[in-house]
Amino acid sequence: MNNRPLRIVSLNAFLPGYRLVADWAARHGHEIILVVTLPPSAGDRYGGSANPLVVQLPETQSVLVTGKLRGIAAPVIDSLHPDLVISAAFPRLIPPEILDVPKFGAINCHPSPLPAGRGPNPARLIYEGDDRVAASVHRTAAGFDTGNILAQRSRLLPEDLNGPALLNAWGELLRECLEAAVPRAVAGEPGAWQDPAEATEAPFFTPEEYLLDLTEPADVIRRKTAALNITSPRALARIPGIGQRTVIATYAVPSPRVDPRTEARGPVEADPGSVLQTHADGWTVQTADRPLRLHCGGA
Repeated sequence: MNNRPLRIVSLNAFLPGYRLVADWAARHGHEIILVVTLPPSAGDRYGGSANPLVVQLPETQSVLVTGKLRGIAAPVIDSLHPDLVISAAFPRLIPPEILDVPKFGAINCHPSPLPAGRGPNPARLIYEGDDRVAASVHRTAAGFDTGNILAQRSRLLPEDLNGPALLNAWGELLRECLEAAVPRAVAGEPGAWQDPAEATEAPFFTPEEYLLDLTEPADVIRRKTAALNITSPRALARIPGIGQRTVIATYAVPSPRVDPRTEARGPVEADPGSVLQTHADGWTVQTADRPLRLHCGGA
């Protein structure tokens, strides 16, 4: 086991990814000798707040901004003799010219229970019905998210189910994974093989998937809204009589009290998708099974 401070090269295109690595390095006395990031347009997938990442980094941090990983980034990284390369929220395949440089290899932080959820949109797993939020740290390999797993964590979806809560949960789980994975990488442990038969892909959402179906069950709508709104509000809904609105968040509506004498709940007689109540910041709608409060923005 290596106990000396490590020299780290961090590859990031989204500020939470950099903070994940930087906070871990600071806790253990390691040094990030270089951050490699991409030109501004690469941050679009993470929302406008990450565009460009370079202006959000500390002034003392050495940064290389380039999309030419083989021709420019690899020689610079090689000249620095790093111990470890860590990528977190970096949407590019890392070439072998970089992977072969660091003494203890390269690892990647990915917010899914690999081999499920490989690819650019791990929130898709939650959108499609997963009731857990999960994260993995794995050795970086030739294919996206395919390397051996060094650490993995998961937990149930947060009760306050919204995009920022999912992002926070991922951050906590990835911190735990990074703490466990780095010592294993430094010790030369290979990690657990990913079975390709269990792998699933997580592509970007289609334009049609951003539009919520208010006639689905409330829990489904809440889960989809949170998954769509990880970095910024992007979920949409067509409110009857109002038009299309951005759904910022959803809130469960307490169930009617049951009369123990009659077991009657006094259910609201309304069609799924219809508006039950108007609020200053949104509407309560009837879903397939119960009312749901929508906090909405403009069209």
